[in-house]
Amino acid sequence: MSSSETTTDHTAIQKWAEKRDGKPSVIRTGGKGGVLRIDFGEKEEEFDEIGWDEFFKIFDENKLAFLYQDKTKDGKTSRFNKFVERD
Repeated sequence: MSSSETTTDHTAIQKWAEKRDGKPSVIRTGGKGGVLRIDFGEKEEEFDEIGWDEFFKIFDENKLAFLYQDKTKDGKTSRFNKFVERD
C-alpha cells in the first residue's frame, strides 16, 4: 500500500524534488507570486523555472504545505505531489 506525507520542511521538499529531477517552477498569475509546481523532465510551456529561494518565498507567503508520495504501491519512485493549505 502506498501512503502520502505532508511537510513544510524546505530541505525535505528540495531533496524529494531533486531526487526525481524536478525543478522549482511557477505559473504566473495576475495575483501575488503565482501557482507553484515541480516540473519534471521536459519543461512545460506555461511553467517558469525559478530558484529555490523564490519558490520557498511564495510557498511560505501563501502558507502552503507539500503533500507527496515517496513510493507507488508497487514500490517504484513516485512523483505524486500537490500543494495544500497548512493546517
